Amino acid sequence: MKLIELILNILWLVFCGIWMAIGYVIAAVICFVLIVTIPFGVASLRIAGYVLWPFGRTTVERRDAGAPSFVGNIIWVVFAGWWLALGHLLTSIPLFISIIGIPFGWANLKLIPISLMPLGREVVPTDARFGAR
Repeated sequence: MKLIELILNILWLVFCGIWMAIGYVIAAVICFVLIVTIPFGVASLRIAGYVLWPFGRTTVERRDAGAPSFVGNIIWVVFAGWWLALGHLLTSIPLFISIIGIPFGWANLKLIPISLMPLGREVVPTDARFGAR
């Protein structure tokens, strides 16, 4: 199974992973420059790593995330989240047009919720998904 994940991640990286990860890094740099939004930048870099190499990993909600994460996610959606979600949507369209890219198009659409609400979530290996909850 690990070989399949490696092949999927390499194909993902070539077709759309690198471009979307660059978008998240740009959002992180902007957040770091604004200083007050450094926690958003850290979350953006965490999701950039996930978007760069998603197969074999997933995200889970953190139990200790509360109201501050919720408020932070609302601020994130307004300033950066909707741009990144739009990037995932626009990237998925050409993938759906090609036959071989359809699974990657679906994977791109599945990343939209995490692009909109990254705070209060953590990236875990797929094997640990059920144990981490």
